[in-house]
Amino acid sequence: MVDKAQSHGIDLPFSPHILSSVPEPNRAATKEKFLRFLEQKNLRITQQRRAIVDTVFDTDQHFTAEQLLEWAREKDSSVSRATVYRTLPLLTKSGLVHEMDFGKDYKIYDPNYAEHPNHNHIICNDCDKIVEFESDRLEALENEITSKLGFEVESQQLTINASCEEMKRVGACKNKGD
Repeated sequence: MVDKAQSHGIDLPFSPHILSSVPEPNRAATKEKFLRFLEQKNLRITQQRRAIVDTVFDTDQHFTAEQLLEWAREKDSSVSRATVYRTLPLLTKSGLVHEMDFGKDYKIYDPNYAEHPNHNHIICNDCDKIVEFESDRLEALENEITSKLGFEVESQQLTINASCEEMKRVGACKNKGD
């Protein structure tokens, strides 16, 4: 599950220019880039693979392989688990989807990566909710630190693990099990 910080009316301690949600990518263009990637590799674009690609680039939610399988089967019931697992590495090799390991027994895939590769995540330890954000202050700090140490930032990832306020406040989280 992914949420955009600003879209939920969260009162952020920084101005919107400093901390903001990740802008919406151009999903149709990203999907076309991936289809061209497949063509360049001389890989077939089967009906099953098309359903998987459509599913990936029609959502802004992070997903697991099993969630992708479930969602793709809503578009085409013939989508197989094997085709999902063969397509995921292609999506990540294309650079348009990012595979993330948050220490669980499964990987999470980020479809918001293509146009915004340097965004950050807050992961709720209680319900696994994922909130994406970008921060001009963090980017400036990263640039300052790497410059002082003789490096140049090529990419960055910040993952903050936290407990949601709702869990602390009421002892249960409505997002648990989503």
